[in-house]
Amino acid sequence: MSSYALSHLDHLESEAIFILRETAAQFENPVLLFSGGKDSIVMAHLAYKAFAPAKIPFVLMHVDTGHNFPETMEFRDQFVEKIGARLVVASVQDSIDQGRVTEETGVNASRNGLQTVTLLDGIEENQFDAALGGGRRDEEKARAKERFFSHRDDFGQWDPKNQRPELWNIFNGRKQHGEHFRVFPLSNWTEMDVWQYIKKENIDLPNLYFSHEREVFMRNGSLLAVTDFVTVQKHETVEKKIVRFRTIGDATCTGAVESPAADIDAVIQEVASARQTERGTRSDDKRSETAMEDRKKEGYF
Repeated sequence: MSSYALSHLDHLESEAIFILRETAAQFENPVLLFSGGKDSIVMAHLAYKAFAPAKIPFVLMHVDTGHNFPETMEFRDQFVEKIGARLVVASVQDSIDQGRVTEETGVNASRNGLQTVTLLDGIEENQFDAALGGGRRDEEKARAKERFFSHRDDFGQWDPKNQRPELWNIFNGRKQHGEHFRVFPLSNWTEMDVWQYIKKENIDLPNLYFSHEREVFMRNGSLLAVTDFVTVQKHETVEKKIVRFRTIGDATCTGAVESPAADIDAVIQEVASARQTERGTRSDDKRSETAMEDRKKEGYF
């Protein structure tokens, strides 16, 4: 006799697809934020499944710092072409050139925090009323406070004390003119769930997620890659190591981990034994105890 019981991955997939369809139903012009990282790739894959055989009813938007790994950009363009989606790129460099933001200077300078203004400008310019993000509650304590439908005021700001209840998975997307929502279909997923789902669905990823040899150096507890965007100081030692990245973002603040995990099975084993969250390798989250929450209140992802 066949069983109708769902596995935990099937349940998470079903929940995420329901939220994606609910977003399409409640909002006039949603956008899917796409960075080329594993979470946004999984979210785009889910959207592809949710609306097949039709095309994804969302525009994809990448907030580009200009300091991304080349492998990420190459994969992004290939993936978007493969699924037949339309990509909008919001450029931090354009925000700098227009005087909207001031670029940081110094040894630890990063454009990661500047993305907030570029993101909000991109949302306003394109009149998006909902932005789908790949944030998960297990990533960071500020993200653990998020609802599936997370309200933003007309300044794009997030008030964690002013979020709406979501009893029985009933989502309230009502808003005033100028306000918008961030929607997080992967809220209940963990890093392990994401990797197991990637294996189950045979989803392609940038090769940065798997072990490879790269020149790296240690700075503020993070193993940063040698790139054109980072200046190695005299006291910092550059070494060639076998590393991979658990999370992919701006190259100036995304740390690698030493790892021999060259395939998905090895990565899953490694994640199972990890004692540090994946964002523990991000130097931008270490600037203060509340770095992520402070950025989110200003309108960050």
